[in-house]
Amino acid sequence: MMFFKNKRVLVTGGAGVIGKELIEMLRKQGAIIRCVDFQEKPSELTDIEYFQMDLSRPGNQFLFRFEPEYVFHLAADFERTEERKDFWESNFKNNILASHNLIEQIIKCPSLKKVIFASSYLIYDEKQYNNIEDENILNESSTINPRNTVGVAKLQTEADLEFLSRNNEYPFDCVSARIFRVYGKGSRDIISRWVRAILQKEDIILFNENNRFDYIFARDVATGLLKLGENENAKAIYNLGTGVSSRVKDVVLVLKNNLGNFDVNTIESREELFESSCADISKLQNELSWSPEYDLESGIKEIIAYEKKRNH
Repeated sequence: MMFFKNKRVLVTGGAGVIGKELIEMLRKQGAIIRCVDFQEKPSELTDIEYFQMDLSRPGNQFLFRFEPEYVFHLAADFERTEERKDFWESNFKNNILASHNLIEQIIKCPSLKKVIFASSYLIYDEKQYNNIEDENILNESSTINPRNTVGVAKLQTEADLEFLSRNNEYPFDCVSARIFRVYGKGSRDIISRWVRAILQKEDIILFNENNRFDYIFARDVATGLLKLGENENAKAIYNLGTGVSSRVKDVVLVLKNNLGNFDVNTIESREELFESSCADISKLQNELSWSPEYDLESGIKEIIAYEKKRNH
């Protein structure tokens, strides 16, 4: 399907692990792409119109001579595991303010048809998924109570887009994908970090082997976002995960099956860091007739192949 052929598409955060996968798919469809990111232009995006800029600063002219029809808003800042005090400022700047400035400009475009926002499952109440004895399944109607400042920022942007899509001079559609645990090629995610450590003959650090996460490969996330953009009936909220929850020790086992034995440095985890989360993706499957392609084993094999190639 070539839905995005000759359509003007703005991608924020295109230098990230999901963004690079998404841009490659848009490129193959023949989309007219403009990317905005705080990072330097990656080598993979050499032929893409690329604006390196800080979206949190007002007045950036990233829409100069470009009226987008579709906007994929992926740009975000994250802290892993725990948020430090100094991240409070970074979160406001790079998540809340940057999103506000982006939205403020794109809603002035009469060409705008749809905004696809990369939200997060972190907006759900953690009390629903911190019991590691159960596989806690979260659906789009699960209780909202963000567990950290990133979750708060994601919820704010969801609400802003929903409000403005209905109360704007130029109405547009919006859809927010609540993405679960992403891992991908060249990323800072835990799976990629472990693969790099193992290939360098280093120990891996393990906090709680019984924690469970819904790990989703970045290429599947990009495909899911693309599907949400293509489908004119896809609006509001969708969970974007695999619908399968894997224990951390399952990840370690897959790594050992593919890379041989390695040393594991286990550190006692605090109870407040316990998690057992899983996405209910039935809405995504039923309305888009689509499911993620990669399971944990096939996704990890992609990471291993990528890291081995990069090291040689």
